[in-house]
Amino acid sequence: MLYELARPFLHKIDPETAHRLTLKGLKALPACKADADDAALHVKLWNRHFPNPVGLAAGFDKNAEVIAPMFGFGFGFVEVGTVTPKAQDGNPRPRVFRSPADQAVINRMGFPNAGVDSFRHNFEAFLSTKPRPAGVVGINIGMNKDQTEAAKDYCALVRQLGPLADYLTVNISSPNTPGLRDLQKKENLLALLSQIMEERQKSCAQDMPPLLVKLAPDLTEEQQGEIAEAVLQAGIDGLILTNTTLDRPDTLAQPFGGERGGLSGAPVREKSLKVLRNFYSLTNGKIPLIGVGGISSGDDAYDKIRAGASLVQLYTALVFKGPGMVKEIKHTLIRRLKEDGFTHIGQAVGADHANAMKLKNVS
Repeated sequence: MLYELARPFLHKIDPETAHRLTLKGLKALPACKADADDAALHVKLWNRHFPNPVGLAAGFDKNAEVIAPMFGFGFGFVEVGTVTPKAQDGNPRPRVFRSPADQAVINRMGFPNAGVDSFRHNFEAFLSTKPRPAGVVGINIGMNKDQTEAAKDYCALVRQLGPLADYLTVNISSPNTPGLRDLQKKENLLALLSQIMEERQKSCAQDMPPLLVKLAPDLTEEQQGEIAEAVLQAGIDGLILTNTTLDRPDTLAQPFGGERGGLSGAPVREKSLKVLRNFYSLTNGKIPLIGVGGISSGDDAYDKIRAGASLVQLYTALVFKGPGMVKEIKHTLIRRLKEDGFTHIGQAVGADHANAMKLKNVS
């Protein structure tokens, strides 16, 4: 595969430069069509049809430039962004750091992107692709760094992009925009979601895209309980669990572990999984969950699904393993389903909780 040939070169240069070269390469490649997925992996959610539950997380394609090429690698869905109303440069470089020893990345990007006008132009170009690749496309929306009234930015993006999206994700969990995570506080979250959902009703009345919220892994159990109450009360359509962490495990290589920003990759796997498991219990499985954080194998993905995720996403592992891992994950999912006696991926969602309840009732 081309990535295997390019990886040694890409890993010798600055991670952000490597990423830009990757995007250029993807845009230059001829479009390819992914193999059809096993019916056991098909997911119907929010009246959308996902060919498989493995998705690309936001952050890889901030400006919606390479949606079609990413579907060519076999993703069932692709989430683009984070996009903000105005173009912004983000934080000073260097701001991305990788550690092969930890299979991890630290970033303090700060939502750099070309703004909503450029994003919409690229997104509409994808929508006009004939034939359009099979799969679902989500749009991850955020606020500009200088915005003091968050709802204004989020509502503006819903107004401009909502009618185009298969689903929308409200990103309030990046650690790299000052004050953003304060929006996760129950009273702030309810007020924000009320305004966003009102705007969605006005702007997308004919076909309202599902509204999801992306949360941080650094929430206390008390905060998780309050947020669960808030999202159930607000009536949102799903949660993405989780974003990057500010934690720094003692095992991280140095000086990598001393960099500021959000940590992603293998070190966040267990923390993210615990938060996912908690939210499935706190919401009684009533809200679909997307599990993201530390997925680098089919077994990791299956753990998220059994813990309560209807879908999963990955990004950081692509840096170290390349896009061929998408096919490997899907093969492993099918094998694990058969081993557990399931005929469809939906039967595995939350299976760990069902088993726990059976054991509790027996005892």
